[in-house]
Amino acid sequence: MAYLSGKTVLVTGGTGSFGKKFIQTILKQDVKKVIVFSRDELKQYEMAQEFTDSRMRFFIGDVRDKERLYRAFEGVDVVIHAAALKHVGACEYNPFEAIKTNIHGAQNIIEAAIDKGVQRVIALSTDKAASPINLYGATKLASDKLFIAANSYVGEKNTKFSVVRYGNVVGSRGSVVPFFKKIRDTGTLPITDIRMTRFWITLDQGVQFVLDNLERMHGGEIFVPKIPSMKVVDLAKAIAPDCKTEIVGIRPGEKLHETMITEDDARHTLEFDSYYIIQPEFPWWSETYAKGGKTLPENFKYTSDTNKKWLTVEELRALVKGL
Repeated sequence: MAYLSGKTVLVTGGTGSFGKKFIQTILKQDVKKVIVFSRDELKQYEMAQEFTDSRMRFFIGDVRDKERLYRAFEGVDVVIHAAALKHVGACEYNPFEAIKTNIHGAQNIIEAAIDKGVQRVIALSTDKAASPINLYGATKLASDKLFIAANSYVGEKNTKFSVVRYGNVVGSRGSVVPFFKKIRDTGTLPITDIRMTRFWITLDQGVQFVLDNLERMHGGEIFVPKIPSMKVVDLAKAIAPDCKTEIVGIRPGEKLHETMITEDDARHTLEFDSYYIIQPEFPWWSETYAKGGKTLPENFKYTSDTNKKWLTVEELRALVKGL
C-alpha cells in the first residue's frame, strides 16, 4: 500500500459497505486525506461519528452532477469509484435512473478526473457486467467500457483508469446473508432455484484486491480475482440448518450462474496465481505491462458453475459466523 503514502484519496459511494471497509483500512496507513463523496447526509453524519480521524472529509454530492465532482476532485490523487445503483430489481423498474447514475455518472467521473489531474482511478464492477441479462449488468458493462476507453483520450495528462470486477460480497448491505439471517426465525428460507451458484468474496478480500491493483495497474486492465463459488442452497444450510426451504423461482433479470470472464474476453486475458487480467485491446498496450501472466486455453470461461474452487457448508458457516 506504499503507493497511497502521502496521497489524497476520494471514494464515491464512500458510506457503503465497501467504502467504509476500504477507508477504515487506508486510514491505518500514511494517507494525506480521505474524502467520502456520497448522496446520503444521514449516512455521512453517522459515518463521521464513527470515523473521527482528522484526515477525513465528507462531500455531499451525486456522480450525476459533474460540477460537484469538479469541486470534489480538486487536489485528489486517487479515486475509487464505488457509487452505483446496484439493486437488480430497482434497476429493472427504474431503468433510466440506473443509466444516469451508472453510465452518465461514470463519464462524469472520467472527465472530472482527467481535467483535475487525478493520477489513478479504479472503478468497481460486478460479475453481472460480463454477458449481462439485466439492466444493472448492462449499465456496469457500459461503465467498464467507458473507464477502459478513457485511457486512450487522456492526451498529455497522466490519469490512468482500471476496473476491478468481482462477485457477491459476504455480508454487504442488501446481500443474501443478512436477508437470510433476518428471516430465519420464520422457519423457511426462500430459494430461487436449487441449481443457482454465485462467486463469493469477503469484504476484506475485496478491499485488499483493490489496493493491490492500485499498485500494479498501468491503465486499461480489468482485474478479476480467483475466488470460490458457492451454491445458494448450501448457504441456506450454513445459516439456518433447521429451516425448511421454499423454491420461489428466478426473479426478473436474475441468472442461474454468474460469469466473470466470457469466452471472447478470455482470448485477451492473462492468468496469474491469484487473479486474471483482461487486457485492453489498445495499439499501445504492451505485454510487459502484465509480465508473468499465462494465456488461457481455447474455449476458457470463468463462471460460477464451472469454477474449480467451491465453498462447503462448513466453510460458509465459518465465513458468515461473525456477520
